[in-house]
Amino acid sequence: AQVTLVTRKTEASLLETVRSLSRESVIVVRGRVKAEGKAPRGYEIIPSQVEVLDRAAQPLPLDPTGKVDAELDTRLDSRFMDLRRPVSLAVFRVESAVMQSLRSYFYESGFLEVCTPKIVATATEGGTALFPISYFEREAFLNQSPQLYKQILMAAGMDRVFEIGPIFRAEEHDTRRHLNEAISVDVEVSFADHNQVMEVRENAVSRAYQFVADRCQRELELLNVDLQVPRVPFRRVTYTEALDLAREAGNTTMKWGDDIDTETERAVGNLVGEHYFLTDWPSSIKPYYTQPYDDRPEVSKGFDLMHPRMELASGAERVHDYNLLVERIKKQGLNPDGFEFYLRAFRYGMPPHAGWGLGLGRVVLTMLNLDNIRDAVLFPRDRRRLVP
Repeated sequence: AQVTLVTRKTEASLLETVRSLSRESVIVVRGRVKAEGKAPRGYEIIPSQVEVLDRAAQPLPLDPTGKVDAELDTRLDSRFMDLRRPVSLAVFRVESAVMQSLRSYFYESGFLEVCTPKIVATATEGGTALFPISYFEREAFLNQSPQLYKQILMAAGMDRVFEIGPIFRAEEHDTRRHLNEAISVDVEVSFADHNQVMEVRENAVSRAYQFVADRCQRELELLNVDLQVPRVPFRRVTYTEALDLAREAGNTTMKWGDDIDTETERAVGNLVGEHYFLTDWPSSIKPYYTQPYDDRPEVSKGFDLMHPRMELASGAERVHDYNLLVERIKKQGLNPDGFEFYLRAFRYGMPPHAGWGLGLGRVVLTMLNLDNIRDAVLFPRDRRRLVP
């Protein structure tokens, strides 16, 4: 609200209190509320008392009005002050709305929200992208993904589960779209195939866009975003078709079986121009728990959800046969003994199932057309930033 003082009508002691205030001090104002069309929100307060609760030190670490630009690192170093900028706060109001929409959709669709361990004894995906920690007399790791636990819950009879929580990747990226700690939205569904969980994903994302468009109009105006709700169903583009599209645009020398590189991803995104699923990936470059086609075992039932700018999520129909799972673990150079706690669930009746994981930060980044993933995370963690 706007507080208005008329000098000749205000007591000298009150004027002195107000004149002594430093910018961003915390105060309590008591007075008369008066309609005023020119004031923010259509009213102003004529104060009779101003109480200083906490006086802000000067100079401020950055300008909270946003009139004076600050570098991203400066803003992140003083995130508490940066969030007083309406444009910064707007991002996280939108993020909150996205999470509210997703949770609402999952609950309405019969999902159970779960919480899985973030301290684990073995890697989810294998490889070395793990943060080791000291765990009493043993070594442990921060979890890369709730994947193995989601699948164990399928064996437990929890047929539809979701989780919104942190994941950790010890990858030495230094880009505008990678962080070492992220919030992942994870889903797993029993008695479902990859096509069915793709429908869940596109409906969840489209609904989140609509929810933000309806509930966050002020924030979108502040961010200068003309939000377009993506149409469902999203287009399906196979891995092979993606390579062909990129080649036709003269943007790749990739061979079938290579992982999609940034150049190819960008070329296909520019051609498609909207959210799409990249499907039917080579089995050799998808995780061991990804189900291959029976008649084409070299092709998997894995998929990625893509925004024209970047990948948002990955998922698949999962391997539910114990023997095939062990075989695929070995094929990827991993030792099944390290996955015994996980494999046990597949010996006693595992239903067919499928699922996915979605990066919340990337959804917000692309939805609001932000430049850097760090703008979509309250306190980002990358290889150089551990505080605040």
